[in-house]
Amino acid sequence: MLRRLFTAATLTLAVSAAWSQVALPPLHPATEAAFVKLTAHAGVKQAVDFLRADDERTLKDQIELTEIPAPPFKEMVRAQEYQKRLKALGLGDARIDAEGNVIAVRKGNGKGPVLVLSAHLDTVFPEGTDVKVKVKGNRYEAPGIYDDGRGLASLLSVLRALNQTGLKTVGDIIFVGTVGEEELGDLRGVKALFRDNKAIDGFISLDGLDIGRIVNQATGSRRFRIIYTGPGGHSFSAFGLPSATHALGRAIAKISEVRTVEQPKTTFTVGTLKGGTSVNAIAAEAELGLDMRSNSAVELKKLEDQIMALARDAADDENKRWDKKDVIKVEFRLVGDRPAGAGQLDSPMVQAARRAVATVGGEVKAITASSTDSNLPISLGIPAVTLGSGGVGGGSHGPGEWFSPINAWLGPQSTLLTVLSLVGVDGVTEPLLPVRAR
Repeated sequence: MLRRLFTAATLTLAVSAAWSQVALPPLHPATEAAFVKLTAHAGVKQAVDFLRADDERTLKDQIELTEIPAPPFKEMVRAQEYQKRLKALGLGDARIDAEGNVIAVRKGNGKGPVLVLSAHLDTVFPEGTDVKVKVKGNRYEAPGIYDDGRGLASLLSVLRALNQTGLKTVGDIIFVGTVGEEELGDLRGVKALFRDNKAIDGFISLDGLDIGRIVNQATGSRRFRIIYTGPGGHSFSAFGLPSATHALGRAIAKISEVRTVEQPKTTFTVGTLKGGTSVNAIAAEAELGLDMRSNSAVELKKLEDQIMALARDAADDENKRWDKKDVIKVEFRLVGDRPAGAGQLDSPMVQAARRAVATVGGEVKAITASSTDSNLPISLGIPAVTLGSGGVGGGSHGPGEWFSPINAWLGPQSTLLTVLSLVGVDGVTEPLLPVRAR
């Protein structure tokens, strides 16, 4: 079997989710049967071997794509290059949609599901960031080199393997480079993808490196600007008027005392502050930036309701302090909304990913939650997972981000096997991924 043909790197990671602390359900007989057939098929073996041989080319793609800046909301130059590369690999229908996503379809025989394989085009880094890759031995350093330069390159490698071997699938595979995955991009790319394409049956996001980590839970988040406003005035002559900055301080003090449940993990932070005009002025405006996250939509809603009430109380308290009524007002502006949700441990998506990792010699150490493009389909009840793309790295979202291609081919190999088992190989296996009711 293929699992004996590869030597995997040691896979170590923190066990951080509830799923990781319980015994995983056994693999379904249908999953095992599909992989027995796939791993015995000459074309599949050839494709898996090709991906190891393609490792150097994949790294070259990764470096070249990383060196094309893709700041938040300014991904177009990288998107155009990605579209060009997909077309060069035979997907002549590759297009850029209205939101900026790059989308291309590899058709199956028309009798199976529609599966999306995606990676995100954008980075967290602002315009003007130096993204030139610096090579230090077997270590490659640049902002975005693995988040998500590695995912984008791995996706292209999987497509090359399919082309090289001529494997025909039962279901369609939609290759996608999404925009807006990071920060205030607010998943705008994947939201547009599912808004405009109702026939998607499953979704895989390549984001991260470790093939031993499968994400099937969505850490939801809600982000707000909480803005206090008032008349303002001179600190001496207008003394006695309520202050927007004082109300802001009251709000932070109240919010800091909030207690959240440990499980499902639920968090909050006041990340930014701004306001006031001068040291000798009563502030007319002040605001804070609030981030709230949870692996549970219910707990996230409870936390939001609690903190919003405290923020209103802060305005009331500031008005009462100066015997005023409704002088200081508070406004809430939603600036980020990533839905929460959870997939099933025994879903075909998770089963296929687990078996694929085992086949290439790896071991799944965690089935966990994170905030990725998979949040959106998970929240809609559409099967979705986020998978690692292979290699090792660190410093994500920082200027010292780095990647080392140690056994990096294991990422594309496990991804390919996961995809093929889900969509089926014509004349070899039936799809494990069911077609959803339309």
